Amino acid sequence: MAVRIVVHGHFYQPPRENPWTGRIDPQPDAAPYENWNARVSAEAYEANVNVDLDLPDGPRSVNNLERMSFDVGPTLMAWLETEQPHVYRSILKADETAIERTGYGSAMAQSFHHTILPLATTRDIRTQVRWGLFDFRHRFGRHAAGMWLPETAVNDAVLGILIDEDISFTVLAPHQAELISTRDGGWARASDGFDLSACYRYDHPDGSGRSLAVFFYDGDLAKDIAFGNLTEKAAVFLQGFIDRAGEEGIVHVATDGETYGHHRRFADIGLAWALFVEAEQRGIEITNYEAELHRRPPELEVRIKRGEGSSWSCPHGVGRWMRDCGCSTYGPEGWNQEWRAPLRAGLEVIRWAADETYDLLGKPIFVDPWGARDRYVSVVVGAATLQDFLEGETAGMADPESLERARLLLELQHNSMQMFTSCGWFFYDVSRIETVQILRYAARTLELLDALGLTLPQDAYIPLLAEATSNDPSAGSAATILSSIVADPTTQGHL
Repeated sequence: MAVRIVVHGHFYQPPRENPWTGRIDPQPDAAPYENWNARVSAEAYEANVNVDLDLPDGPRSVNNLERMSFDVGPTLMAWLETEQPHVYRSILKADETAIERTGYGSAMAQSFHHTILPLATTRDIRTQVRWGLFDFRHRFGRHAAGMWLPETAVNDAVLGILIDEDISFTVLAPHQAELISTRDGGWARASDGFDLSACYRYDHPDGSGRSLAVFFYDGDLAKDIAFGNLTEKAAVFLQGFIDRAGEEGIVHVATDGETYGHHRRFADIGLAWALFVEAEQRGIEITNYEAELHRRPPELEVRIKRGEGSSWSCPHGVGRWMRDCGCSTYGPEGWNQEWRAPLRAGLEVIRWAADETYDLLGKPIFVDPWGARDRYVSVVVGAATLQDFLEGETAGMADPESLERARLLLELQHNSMQMFTSCGWFFYDVSRIETVQILRYAARTLELLDALGLTLPQDAYIPLLAEATSNDPSAGSAATILSSIVADPTTQGHL
């Protein structure tokens, strides 16, 4: 039996740029590097695109991404393009090489701001997906067949929008499936076990018959890679796949790309030996999701878990980003995450004000205000100039004052969406650098609202943010952190 494997790497870092300068302020805790982007890049991104192997027939340098399935966060790609252009080019080249080798690209798109999409408004879900698709097309030169969902967070509304936007497949964790159709026309509970080597058809909720394919990665194997010892030796790594292979012979996993070198030291080297040396010696085929979709299209249907949504990193659905569900990463024993719910509630008030302001002031300026927001990504990624974009979106009819208002409105929406970057809720305390970062976006959003003539009453959001208290009394609350940022925009990290 020939074994085929797919190793997917989800490469992502939260945006760290100062909203006022567009640059990352120095981050001393990333020493010896200037900031965390630079440190993680050295340990994972640069490490994986240039792995030196000492082989019996001579030294060889390989790019792991050439034999992986992968997605790279759009905000991270923007940073790499500017700060690490050789890494950026190597990522693009990896997709080209995969197409030459398999006939299909290995790169997947990612929705833009790493928002937990099931918790977003329908309009924001659509914008995040469209921005992610545009960014991918701008960089990789093709329409993305697949899209990675941040934290694999999903519900029926999200998958329906992926279908609307002509996405062919996505990847989820096995516990996110609810029901699998059977060949006799019935349904079986996914929790009773189902074939992870196959992909499944998900039908659009509108009953139109439109669909996409869903791959459910091998969760046990992915856990062993991330937290076990499989990355220590290439032979052990591959044996993990071989042991899981069934009759069809395909085994696939999805892991954080940072596993290989950043989270687990030297795992980038072990991965290279596995994919480029051991796999060839054992006759194992390295493939990707799009190739598998064409090789074995879905035959059975899947229904995902309903309700508020599900994800790969929270067994409580999407509770990790909205309440104290018990999930956290790092932190002292006994600390809680009761701050999550009031933080989200306070930011939702600010988002509501940003949306209402955009709708009210944008209608007299833009030909299509919300369509303009969808297309503004062309300016954000540098594919269009702001002047040309505004001329087109206002049909050349706006005066200089209106054009300036249009610019402020679009920047308002950009910062408002960035407030909901998932990392702000992921960790153990409201005072961590990731939560402080989304509060910086909130401060910038409030500043732009004020510049547009709407000063949001503090009693609308401050009481909510004041309830988002830190486990460390000296750090205060989200309200005091926000106040400190307003006073000094360079504020970041524990206060």
